[in-house]
Amino acid sequence: MSTSSSSSLDHPPVEFTDRPFFAETLVLLRAVREHDFDTLAALCDDDFGIVDIAPDGSGVPIRTRAEWEAWFRDGLFPRLEALGADTDSEVTGYQALVSGDLGYGVVDFRQSLTIGGLVATFDCIATIIWKQTATGWKESRWHCSVISSDIPPEMAAS
Repeated sequence: MSTSSSSSLDHPPVEFTDRPFFAETLVLLRAVREHDFDTLAALCDDDFGIVDIAPDGSGVPIRTRAEWEAWFRDGLFPRLEALGADTDSEVTGYQALVSGDLGYGVVDFRQSLTIGGLVATFDCIATIIWKQTATGWKESRWHCSVISSDIPPEMAAS
């Protein structure tokens, strides 16, 4: 897993830092980069499931918490680790609104997947619904779509 200090997740664009939920959004993206199930699970309370992105760029609808836990803990993270894959994200756009105990953010980002020196990139947009809980803001819904991708032929064949 990637822990590069050159990641834009560790040095985010300053124009987004004062917007609602931006810090929480960075925690989500860092947890994915670091394959950190516990941090991700603590911030997510997906009431209606998620739509996530598989390593090949396809969509993965996940409807229950049990499916969510299996996707990350038993599926995605172990698969990436078995491949020796590093992932990272670069936030390229961000907007958010808060209204009472609910809010939402829209994050544009470039997800990178590096395996054996080959790098695939996925330009994505995610809509995140946030809800206020007794322990702070939690992700209530994540829906991510791939806008475009660049996958080396050697990676696409495997």
